[in-house]
Amino acid sequence: MARPRSITDERLLGAAETVIGRCGPGFTLAQVASEAGVSVGTVAQRFGSKSGLLQAMSRRATRRAVEQMRECAERADDPVDGLRAAAVSVYAVLGDAEEAANHLGQFGVDIGDPVLRALLGEHFTAVEEELRRLVRAAAPSLPHAPSVPRAARAVLAVINGVSIDWSIRPHGRLADRLAEDVDAVLAAWRGREDA
Repeated sequence: MARPRSITDERLLGAAETVIGRCGPGFTLAQVASEAGVSVGTVAQRFGSKSGLLQAMSRRATRRAVEQMRECAERADDPVDGLRAAAVSVYAVLGDAEEAANHLGQFGVDIGDPVLRALLGEHFTAVEEELRRLVRAAAPSLPHAPSVPRAARAVLAVINGVSIDWSIRPHGRLADRLAEDVDAVLAAWRGREDA
């Protein structure tokens, strides 16, 4: 009979996320193991390799992003506020500018790997699909918005662009910058003059 795992994948993936935020793409499995308080063998056995670990992290990030978006949207008072809250939440995990830049560095490495790039595509597709659902719900209050698919792509482009720009040129808090730029788009779609 196999022994139950006392170290969860979630614990190991959380440790990897912390280490990448601190060290960037040059991180090692040994650093992840140290952060998780386990042996390197435990991490290697669970994920097979650094690539396997990154693949598991990507799948987890996609799942968590969509869950976070839904939770934020559900807590909002109306569909437009829900769309705004969900969009702003996508990059809430980035932390400070140095941590964000390290994650951005890992993102650059991921783009160069065909398997990880495909998983990034799945991530952006899942986020865009959730944004479509939220835009559709908010559409009656956004009379000047483009079609639902275009509006969802536009919001995704804004939050992706802001997160990259802020990682390179951090001014203030990322969440504030995301909210400010998403608000500008939503105000224009509402037809407000202060857009």
